Amino acid sequence: MSARSTTLPSGLTVITDAMPELGTAALGITFGAGARSELDGEHGVAHLLEHMAFKGTARRSAQEISEEIEQVGGDLNAATGSEQTSYTARVLAEDVALALDVLADIVIEPAFDAQELKRERNVILQEIAGVEDTPDDVVFDWLQETAFPAQTLGRSILGTPKSVKALDETAIRGFRDRCYRASDAVVTAAGAVDHDMVVREAEARFAGLNAGDGPAPVKAAYVGGDKREKRNIEQLHVTLAFEGYAFDAEEAYAAQVFANVVGGGMSSRLFQEIREKRGLVYSINAFHWSYADVGLFGVYAGLSGDDAADILPVSIDALLEAADGLDERELARAQAQMKAGLLMSLEMPSARADHHARHHLAYGRPLDVAETVAKIEAVTVMTARAAGRALLSSAPSIAAIGPIKRLTPPERVRERLGPGRATAA
Repeated sequence: MSARSTTLPSGLTVITDAMPELGTAALGITFGAGARSELDGEHGVAHLLEHMAFKGTARRSAQEISEEIEQVGGDLNAATGSEQTSYTARVLAEDVALALDVLADIVIEPAFDAQELKRERNVILQEIAGVEDTPDDVVFDWLQETAFPAQTLGRSILGTPKSVKALDETAIRGFRDRCYRASDAVVTAAGAVDHDMVVREAEARFAGLNAGDGPAPVKAAYVGGDKREKRNIEQLHVTLAFEGYAFDAEEAYAAQVFANVVGGGMSSRLFQEIREKRGLVYSINAFHWSYADVGLFGVYAGLSGDDAADILPVSIDALLEAADGLDERELARAQAQMKAGLLMSLEMPSARADHHARHHLAYGRPLDVAETVAKIEAVTVMTARAAGRALLSSAPSIAAIGPIKRLTPPERVRERLGPGRATAA
């Protein structure tokens, strides 16, 4: 990649990655603030602000925001995460300036019209209800809550019906003014873009962003625990997780390699042992999520309630065996998967723009792809095993929804993991 970076006097960083063979550009502004940045009484405000940004500004109505981009064949989007919120556009090369103008308008001068706010709160209430009706989504919200109880990192990004209904214009403006800061933001552009031109446009159009640093989130503390709910549905959705590593932890890449070995595809240990050999599940995979100061490693499985008694013991055995015995062949496969996934995704300008934004906010600079590949290749059998053993040493977090009657109780899970495991509070 050919990423170039410039930090403006305001503190706003601009990163571009030119792909001369393309005729389109992906642009965005990403803030280092998300649901973790919410205060008490603000649950769901980061996500509500993202919605309201598209509902009119001082210069454009909600319809005009959509029309100006769509009439040139482009599109707008946004996403709220735990630690970041992004606003993005995809346009033809000649419309880069227009896209930057619209993005700046919606994040700097949203109107927060009272009627639009009322309607958008209702939209989000429907979104929350939709998640509640989708157990394979809600089980991950419960997992976060179980792993990080009574913390913003453990709360649903969407908020609750009660919290969303209580949010008003004052709360939204307060969050925006506190958290949408130039020095905690990055403008990214990839594809048919010129760095100097994007810098000029960004400096002019985002001049209205508040200066200074936004507040740092309260440090997260992994706890662990157990949350289960019996529902009269056909499939059991279950997650088992442990404390993982932060973005900048030395062990983070080894932990990701371990997650790929145990549950990164059809040739992984969990898939082969639990689906192919035993036929216990329809789907099973492993993951490792990194945050600024902590991480989460875990396994998700979807299966019949009739097979619930076996899923946690067999999964635990597979994880423990991998932590002690993963080999060179498995390591090479996992590294190849990670490198191929990275390189394939970066063939798309939108993925490149997102890649640079996430890396800048996590590491303070865009990581070159060669540097990332080198970190993946530096993982050895011994460091991957060590990461696996460390991951499995914390208190387990379990979240499950569905026919849970046969699911192994938490005390038996801890026994299966062996002595020396922390006990969840």
